[in-house]
Amino acid sequence: MHVSEVWSKGRRFIRVRSRVGLARTRKSVLPAVQMTICGVGAYAFAEFVLGHQGPIFAATAGLVSLGFSREPRVRRVLEVGVGCTLGISVGELLILVLGHGLWQAAIILFVSIMLARFLDRGVLFTTQLGLQSLLVVLLPVPSSGPFTRSIDAVVGGAIALLITMIVPRDPRTEPRAELSALLREQAGILRESATAVQDTDATAAWHALVRARGTQSTIDAMRVTLTGSTEIASLAPAYRRHRDELASLGEALSAVDLALRNSRVFVRRLASVLNNAALSESGAESIVAVLRDLADAVDSLAAAVGELRSDGRDRLVRRARYELGDVATRMHPRLLHIEHLEGETLVVLLRPLVVDLLESTGLSHEDARDFLPDLD
Repeated sequence: MHVSEVWSKGRRFIRVRSRVGLARTRKSVLPAVQMTICGVGAYAFAEFVLGHQGPIFAATAGLVSLGFSREPRVRRVLEVGVGCTLGISVGELLILVLGHGLWQAAIILFVSIMLARFLDRGVLFTTQLGLQSLLVVLLPVPSSGPFTRSIDAVVGGAIALLITMIVPRDPRTEPRAELSALLREQAGILRESATAVQDTDATAAWHALVRARGTQSTIDAMRVTLTGSTEIASLAPAYRRHRDELASLGEALSAVDLALRNSRVFVRRLASVLNNAALSESGAESIVAVLRDLADAVDSLAAAVGELRSDGRDRLVRRARYELGDVATRMHPRLLHIEHLEGETLVVLLRPLVVDLLESTGLSHEDARDFLPDLD
């Protein structure tokens, strides 16, 4: 490899990393300000109002409670506060029995971690309980008393919640963006499947299947995001009016989840059909047309989900529903001029997928099902 080629790849790598880093930094400005205020504010409150000396646990508890994690904030605050308090209590009690020292610290840490795993599955809870019990053994007792550190942790968590209520982020933004991206991925899977049919390429269909399977982690992460957003909407007075909207997003996510699961079933069957060259030319053309039209409709739905303004969103939802309904009314082998069993099977597998997508627009299952022609 020439030096110029290495240099070119290095520059491209640095350019990409810089662009991604700058985008991530821009999105982190407000959370960073909140974390700074929380950490310094919790420390100042514990020191100047409560009179604690060096209340570092107040600052750390506040920072951990806010953080950049997807975990719901109330859960994090509880894990930090309860973990700190219980960890310090366990440490203090075991010190009375075992005394100070390294081997005592090892025993106390092990017992604390096992106790945390018994009480709760949260990783943060285990870390906090173990860390605090260890620090109790290793650090000197503050002049204000050992359990002041527990109070400091509660102060940090309380200020984190207060900041969440006073200066919250719009709880709709992140879940809408994630659901929109998930729908665009669904559209991409459908288009990749259409290309596989057009080229009679079973390998491309398997690639689409792998892509569809890869969406499950995104769905799981979005459920966590929605839980956190719902907590923010419940805590922050300015956003309580959006709780119904977030509930609707949760219902839409469930429908999209089902659609993606049905996509995996469809694409797996498609790969088998293509591998056996069991689809006629006319059947393949019909399947390609349906998949591409369905992908376009899903793109319209993605645009609707990503729209924050209610008037624009309603208009886009109606458009997506119309396009999905148009595809649904054609979901019959006879209407698609498909005669062979393999093509009919693919159409039958597509039908529940389309119904799921129609439900994600807000329709009931019965109304969505009514778009489909009866199979006779």
